[in-house]
Amino acid sequence: MNSNYSAQSIQVLKGLEAVRKRPGMYIGTTDFDGLHHLVFEVVDNSIDEAMQGFCDDILVVLEGNDVVRVEDNGRGIPVDIHTGEGVSALELVMTRLHAGGKFDKNSYKVSGGLHGVGVSVVNALSEWCEAFVHLNGKVHTQSYKIGIPDAPAHEIQPSVLPYAGAGKERGTVIRWKADTSIFESTTYNFDALSNRLRELAFLNKGLKITIRDERLSTPKVHEFKFEGGVQSFVEYLNQSKTVLYKDPIFIEGTRDDGKDGVIEVEVAIQYNDGFNEIMYSFVNDINTREGGTHLVGFKSALTRTLNEYLKKSKIAKKLEESLSGDDVREGLTAVLSVKVPNPQFEGQTKAKLGNSEVKGIVEALVNEQLELFLDQHPDVINNILEKSVLAAKARIAARQARDATRRKNAMDSVGLPGKLSDCSEKDPAVCELFIVEGDSAGGSAKQGRNRQFQAILSLFGKMLNVEKTRIEKVVTNEKLQPIIASIGAGCGVEFNVAKIRYHKIIIMADADVDGSHIRTLLLTFFYRYMTELIEKGHVYLAMPPLYKIPVGKQNFYAYDDAEKDKILGGLGKEIKKEAIQRYKGLGEMNPDQLWDTTMDPARRNIIQIHLDDAVEAERIFSTLMGEVVAPRREFIEENALAVSNLDV
Repeated sequence: MNSNYSAQSIQVLKGLEAVRKRPGMYIGTTDFDGLHHLVFEVVDNSIDEAMQGFCDDILVVLEGNDVVRVEDNGRGIPVDIHTGEGVSALELVMTRLHAGGKFDKNSYKVSGGLHGVGVSVVNALSEWCEAFVHLNGKVHTQSYKIGIPDAPAHEIQPSVLPYAGAGKERGTVIRWKADTSIFESTTYNFDALSNRLRELAFLNKGLKITIRDERLSTPKVHEFKFEGGVQSFVEYLNQSKTVLYKDPIFIEGTRDDGKDGVIEVEVAIQYNDGFNEIMYSFVNDINTREGGTHLVGFKSALTRTLNEYLKKSKIAKKLEESLSGDDVREGLTAVLSVKVPNPQFEGQTKAKLGNSEVKGIVEALVNEQLELFLDQHPDVINNILEKSVLAAKARIAARQARDATRRKNAMDSVGLPGKLSDCSEKDPAVCELFIVEGDSAGGSAKQGRNRQFQAILSLFGKMLNVEKTRIEKVVTNEKLQPIIASIGAGCGVEFNVAKIRYHKIIIMADADVDGSHIRTLLLTFFYRYMTELIEKGHVYLAMPPLYKIPVGKQNFYAYDDAEKDKILGGLGKEIKKEAIQRYKGLGEMNPDQLWDTTMDPARRNIIQIHLDDAVEAERIFSTLMGEVVAPRREFIEENALAVSNLDV
């Protein structure tokens, strides 16, 4: 190491060099999420045009060779020369950080891309990028290599465009190829992009957003346009549920914050007969996953309003205490969208709104309009109060059950279930918990494991479907109690991911229909009552082999039919069919085989469970695990052709 530290040691990164040097500072990661973030940065610019009323059509195209194209019919990025910089405004926007119209209140009243780094970052992290601006019947363009312009912006003939844009009156087209030296993979996922674009269409009523996958021989196309806005969003989320009233309650209004301008608020509220709370909040179309002041204001208004109505209702006699926030949000599906001229986000990820004035504005508006609606719809408020009181009673019962469990555990020095064979290591970061169905498989797992860092929890009998029950039944269920106790971080609203005793929780079930059912029930439980386990990447699925192929003294293992055929083809000798063993369950493996194939970190196959799209996850869990049959039948019919091998 050079010990000389002088002025020459100081590096000055010019232009977009800083982005390429530290891409994570600008797009979070260089993996799957970061790659797709490029698309959303460009789309966000088009959405900002739509918010101002200048754009009503956005097209996203996945071309071959990992090329993406985003088109809109907005005003088009200006192409005239910027007097202060001496280059075109297009070049400034594409090649300079913190350059854009978002800083000018006359150009953009509200915007999601307030840092002004969006499209320039996409340009910097691309092998090449092209911008085309349609203005007044003419097309202006500029191309770039790793963020550096090939030439000044100039006019071209529409006939040479690399897309069908000859008749386009106005708008901007950005086309790029992500840099393979920056990203782990440059292959885009159609569904991940499609789900976010659907969300944006819900939040901007009347805006048409189309995504087309031209990588396929027959292009796949999704078109989204929702005239109902956030109301349509709530109806979409509740389509597989039984709702307490037909149309979502819709609240909208504007308030001047007395400082930066007008704040717009939209809320859609609809209750269903389920037990889960579904709530999404957005600021300038940005999903504020960690909430913020706008969400605090909404929750406060809802709890206060329903408690006021409860006091005046005969239902109040059924409850000795006030409704809590959790009580009034059981079975609630709500979407809150606010447009704020100068949002202050906490953290670089824009996941939480910090503007203090927004809380009071949202709270006052929701209080006022919710009361007006409920006064005119007594049947709706009665249904909501009945459900909230039942939720309160369930909460009290669950609290009593937890208290009883704590008292029982206090008398037990360990407080761990008898079915758990714990590991000796105490550092959660290196500990693994295998949840195994059946005593036979559990016995093999206990003998085959590494006792230092691998714990085994054996389950038996039918698992509870938590999608169809309340929290008090969950915390007292004899099949779920051992899981809750073993993980050691609580359950439901009390769950604290920082207290988990194992950083890898691995579901190990048979490779058959029953095993799939057990995995699904456990994933539903984790999703509903320990959501952060999945969000933080702590949940895994073990992948046990389907076949054992003995060759002399050596055993080969295949995890599916294709791998079995590949192994047999590569052996160069005939293997008698009767010599190939198809495992019917984990219990058929001896401890050594289970360790070699499924538990040894050096050789096993495990799948980490990710929560890439919370909206779609919510819909699928509700559809497949809920009470309503029709949406589940429809889902199975639509997806049956995708199943090539069904073990029945």
